[in-house]
Amino acid sequence: MFKRLPGDEARNLVSTTPDTAVVFRPAVVTTPAVLTIVILVWRMLAGLIRTIWRHPIAALVPMALGAVCYVYGWPAAASLSGTVILALISWAFIDRPSFARLVGFRLLAWWRLVWVYRRHWQPVMVVSGLGRHLRGRDYLPRLGKVICTSWADVVTVRMLKGQAVKDWSDRLDHLAQGFGAKSCRVALSAAGRLTLTFPRSDPLASPLHALPIPQEPTVGPVEIGKQEDGRPWRLKVHGTHVLVAGATGAGKGSIIWSVIRALLPAARAGLVELWALDPKLMELSYGRDLFGDRYAATPEECADLLDEAVSIMQKRAARFAGLQRSHTPTVDDPFVLVVVDEVAFLTAYQSDRQLRQRICAALATLTTQGRAVGVGVLAALQDPRKEVMNIRNLFPDKIALRLDESEQVDMVLGDGARDRGALADHISPVPELGAGVGYVRLEASPEPVRVRAAYVSDTDIRAMAAQFGEAA
Repeated sequence: MFKRLPGDEARNLVSTTPDTAVVFRPAVVTTPAVLTIVILVWRMLAGLIRTIWRHPIAALVPMALGAVCYVYGWPAAASLSGTVILALISWAFIDRPSFARLVGFRLLAWWRLVWVYRRHWQPVMVVSGLGRHLRGRDYLPRLGKVICTSWADVVTVRMLKGQAVKDWSDRLDHLAQGFGAKSCRVALSAAGRLTLTFPRSDPLASPLHALPIPQEPTVGPVEIGKQEDGRPWRLKVHGTHVLVAGATGAGKGSIIWSVIRALLPAARAGLVELWALDPKLMELSYGRDLFGDRYAATPEECADLLDEAVSIMQKRAARFAGLQRSHTPTVDDPFVLVVVDEVAFLTAYQSDRQLRQRICAALATLTTQGRAVGVGVLAALQDPRKEVMNIRNLFPDKIALRLDESEQVDMVLGDGARDRGALADHISPVPELGAGVGYVRLEASPEPVRVRAAYVSDTDIRAMAAQFGEAA
């Protein structure tokens, strides 16, 4: 009886004797010693040239010390080394930011490249399934440059032929745990190249106090918080519409009041009108004096106010037709910002069907035609499902604060946002840690950006109302 033996090497062989072990002896090819030496020397020279090309300064230092030691002796080399080290230490104490930018982060990047990423690259790639081990050979994505910032490591990677970004976005947890980070984000930087971001710390862990009210009136991108990279978070409200989604206590009020706070000087100058729809009677009522007669609370009042905004929009469109395609705020034609605190109460939870349809039609009209003539909508809601907010795709710019489910992230920010690192469902429910923290996806950029809005307290709101109430 014939028995087929397992294994790739023996798939075409059979044995007539059951349970007989087949021993395979690999063919041995004797390589001349001269050829082996040439190959090793070539690899060493190629590695040396590559190292000098990638790290010219790091390669120049030992070469310079070696030259000084050879010409002047080791005491001169030791003195030069001590002088350089003392100068670097003095630089670090005198001007730490410039030292960190020019020296410190580069040394840290080199160290993490060697000790963290290059050291663990092969096992992490193979175990996570991003690399392949075929017939005794490893096929791995190529590790590129590592750049360290104050809060994260940015790693460039060249993918294997045939790989897609989704292959990497599906394994973000594997990558984060494999390289000792809490999370990982992936972004496509060029054809076949990825950028992996591994945070080392959280610069948004501490709450931000209310930002100072601007001295000059502006309707341009207004500063309302801080981005994860340390830069100010400036949100565009003129010429767009913004949707803010987040669970209860996620910090939607921080974004709303920070925007209002930044627009108050422009409102006093007559360049901005702030309209408020407050169906919950809990958030915007604190600063009711800021809105004057442009404040609505009941569904009927909200519908009337929205219809009035639509009327202004249509009149402006008729005047601007054939004359201008974009809006410039003036005293005669100010920028109108309609702020809706809980839009789902008006679009989904309203029991009066006719009133609900009227409100939905007005919001849809404003979000499709309003931004070109200077009428914008800033809406906040808790539940981003389509049946609750069926016009959410009409908002070009979206902000996802803390959400309850992972599927809701893509509902707010668009398909694939969570795969690219927008982990809004992982934001801490503790107010001190997570309130106001979220991810922004702008119309001009599909990549989500992690941000935190400044917290505007009740005392700040009352002070704003007292100072700007009559003018606004």
